[in-house]
Parts: sequence; C-alpha cells; structure tokens
Amino acid sequence: MHVSRRILLASSAAAAATVPATAWAEERRHHTVKRDPFTLGVASGDPTSDGVVLWTRLATEPLAEDGMGGMPDAAFDVKWELASDERFRRRVASGHEQARPEQGHSVHVELSGLEPDTEYYYRFKVGRWVSHAARTRTAPAPGAMPEQLRMAFASCSQYEHGYFTAYRHMAESSPDLILHLGDYQYEYKKDVYNSPDGNVRDHEGPETVTLANYRQRHAQYKSDADLQAAHAIAPWLVVWDDHETENNWADEVPEAGSDTPDAADFLARRAAAFQAYWENMPLRRSSVPVGIDMQLYRRVEWGQLARFHMLDTRQYRDDQACGDGWNDDCAEAWDEKRSITGDAQEEWLIDGFRSSTARWDVIGQQVFFAQRDADAGPVLRTSMDGWDGYTASRERIVQGWLDAGVRNPVVLTGDVHTHWASELLADFEDPDSERVGVELVTTSITSGGNGVDSVPEDNEALLINPHIKFRNAQRGWVHTTITPEQIDVDFQVVPLVTEQDSPAHIRRSYTIADGDRALHQTYDRPVDPSMSTHSTDPFAGSDENADDGL
Repeated sequence: MHVSRRILLASSAAAAATVPATAWAEERRHHTVKRDPFTLGVASGDPTSDGVVLWTRLATEPLAEDGMGGMPDAAFDVKWELASDERFRRRVASGHEQARPEQGHSVHVELSGLEPDTEYYYRFKVGRWVSHAARTRTAPAPGAMPEQLRMAFASCSQYEHGYFTAYRHMAESSPDLILHLGDYQYEYKKDVYNSPDGNVRDHEGPETVTLANYRQRHAQYKSDADLQAAHAIAPWLVVWDDHETENNWADEVPEAGSDTPDAADFLARRAAAFQAYWENMPLRRSSVPVGIDMQLYRRVEWGQLARFHMLDTRQYRDDQACGDGWNDDCAEAWDEKRSITGDAQEEWLIDGFRSSTARWDVIGQQVFFAQRDADAGPVLRTSMDGWDGYTASRERIVQGWLDAGVRNPVVLTGDVHTHWASELLADFEDPDSERVGVELVTTSITSGGNGVDSVPEDNEALLINPHIKFRNAQRGWVHTTITPEQIDVDFQVVPLVTEQDSPAHIRRSYTIADGDRALHQTYDRPVDPSMSTHSTDPFAGSDENADDGL
C-alpha cells in the first residue's frame, strides 16, 4: 500500500501543526514542558491478534549527560490515541499513562481488544506537544491463513560508522512487521571502534557502563530520523545481542579486557543495560527487568502462516569455548553439557516446535547458526561466539524441530555484518546429507563501514562450506514476503553508508518453497566494479575475523 509522507517524514512540530486544536480539548495542559518532548519518536511492537504495544519516551534534551533527557524529576501525564485512519478522524481508543523518571520517562501502552489483522495509527500528547503519527497493525486471528506477510529484518547499527539510510529504505518498503536481531546500539566511547572507511559521526559520552550512560546512548540513536521512520511504519520484534550491554558478554561473564572486569561491577552494568533496553523498546510488561534478569525470549503468532520464536542467546549461555574468537578443532565446543540458550529456554523452544501448527516456524536469533569453517584444510576453524561454539546445543535444537515434524524451519540471524544464505544440513561434514532447514543472515545497517561487493561464488568461505550459497559484505537488510506457498527473500544493500541518502538495491533474491528446505536463486545483480574486491579471504570486507567478534 501507499504510505504517505506524513508517516515517513513528519517531525513532532510539523505533526502538531496539522492537529486541530479541538482534537485535544479535553487534555490537561502541562506548562512545565517548554520544548518538544517527543524528540525520540514513537514505536510499536509485539503484536498479537487483538493488541500491540505502543511506546514513546519523553526527552527535551536527548543527549543530556545524566541520561534523563532534560526532563524534570517528576511524572508526566501522557495521553495516547489510536485511530483507524492517519488523520485520526475515526478514533478507536485513547487513554493516559504516566511517564515516570524512574523509568526514564518512557511509556509502554499495552493494548488489547483490537480487531485482528487490522492497520491502526497512533500518537501521543503532553501538554500542547503532539508526537508525529505512526502506523502499526495487529496480527491475524489464530486460525486464519493470511495471503502474505511482508517482513523485514535487520541487525547491527553502529552510529559512528555511517548513516542509517537502510532504515529509511526499509520504511519506504512498507513492511507489515520488522525484526531487529541485535546490536541496536553500541557501547563504545567515541573513536574506539573505527570503521575502515573512517567514522562519519561521533558517539556522545563515555563507554556505556551506568544507567545514565545507556540512556544517553539509546537517546542518541533514537534521535536519528531514519531510525524513527522505520519504527513509525510497522510494529517491531526486538531481541538484543551483545553490544546493547558489552561486546561478547556471556551470562554473568564480561568480555576479556572489559571496562568492568570485576564480577560485581559487570552485573551492575548488566542491570543498567537491561533497564535502559526496556525503557527504550516497545516491549510488554512481561519483559520488565528484575535486577540482572530480563525475560526477552518469547513467541509471536501470525495466524497459521508463521510462528516467530524470538531467542536470547546471551543471557543464559555458557562462556565462549577455548577463550573465544576463532579456534582450530576446539574440543570444548563439542561438550554436550554446553548451551547457548540455557536449559529452560531450550526446553521452551522445543515445546514450541511440538505445539506449532504454523506453515513456517521462524527462529529470530543473533549469531551464526550453520557451521562456518574458515580453513580449507583438515582443520575445523570456527567462531566460538556463534553456534559453532555450542555444537551440541545446535544439534538438540535441530533434532527438536525434526522430532516435532516442523514443516518449514527458517533461522534468521544478525551479528556478522554480512549477508549470508545457507542450507542447514543434518551433517555439515557430508554435503550430501539431508537438508533440515534454511538460515538467512542479514548484514549490518552500518557496522563495518561501506563494505565491499564481490562475486559470492568466488569467495573461499563458500568453497569450503558448500551448504553456504551466498555471501555479500555490503550494508543493508533483508526483505521477505511470506506466503503459504513460499518465502521470497531479497537481500537489500546500500552501497555507501558514509554518504547520506545512498540508494538501495537488491543484490540477490531467493525463494524457499513450502516443504523444500532449500534455497532457489531467482535474481542476481552483477557486481559493481567500483564497490568490489577480488580478495579470496573468507571474511574479507568485514570485521568478522577480529578476535573480539565485533
């Protein structure tokens, strides 16, 4: 459908100018809010067949060092409004929520009682200030089989490395649902994590350790107009990876060389990061953190078409094997007792496979799932931060969906700053073994800079791993169209993230047919020589080969 510029481009002030004064006549004014408090935009998330979460966070000075966004130490009454049209002539529901300082002046409105498979528009108001309008939708009814779902997924947006143009293009493609698979923000202070193309923007504040630090950093990212546009176009399903807290953390273990190496200091940092994540994401009350714990893994149903299993592969994992990084023939990685999900989440996931009647079971998670060997010889050289470092855990999950008779298992992944497409095998050492699923990996929004184009089949990673069918090291996201018959997959790229408003294009497309568990290529764009490299390094063009797993 056509999406108006009102949704994509409206600022808070512009939106306020379009609202008739009588529309908010019943609202009590708040004279203490002297400037626009909706600088961080609005968002929605976690749709059900009868509801959705609406979100905003008040901040008149988003980059304030104390993390409070320039807001007074007081609660504010925030009105929300839901309508069936973008001009709010047909209001469906409205109400009030308190934006409290102890929650970073965030608001989470958890709606129910709405119509299934229906598009809605929403906005917020404080005093005379009105947020811009945004679009959301509910999921189809539990027994319904919708004709299609347009779903986009993304990962890894490092503010310093480039402009969030990919988010803008994603919004313009008008998806029904957006999945963010982690590294929504990065923890580093300015000029610590540098792009090979040079950093084009600066992080505000120190490395994020305290709640004030994390609030400030989230606010800086949320202030980006392109990110706001993507949040305003559709509901999101969000899960974190590592950089929302600290690079390569594992349960209660910080990374080597951490700014908080002491266990107690790291747990305090973890609690602060979780609190800020909750405050800045459109999550339900079930995800409110309690100390160092936060319930993030969950399921979302899209009628009978798709069941989304959203995982948390950081909070419950065993520490990375063999000292982390890339390792050769690491025996510890094969230890049957090791888990990347933790026992409770693993049991929850396999139970979800058993009860599923969906056409497509989609696993939204963070780190590379398929085996990815970086050595052309007899040595198995793999990354300990991905599922290769937890092989028994991977085998149990795959066996779980095979035993449950899952019709179409599809794994969605972020983290590695490159596009990949793989066919999952029963035995990765035998290229002729049974195909048991498909994995789609999105590149980064900006992390790693502009990246490079190349002929995927010339890359050594694909020659070593024949189950991997595609790799591209440019930036972008993945757009999918899910129907009962197939999933159409477009690997979208933005060649230049160091320049604003760079155009996007499809680099390659695949179709996954119902019941097939294979990738069928349907389109390939020729390599752009000005953006290409002839390197045969399996991981050229990204920072995947860094020992710290950035």
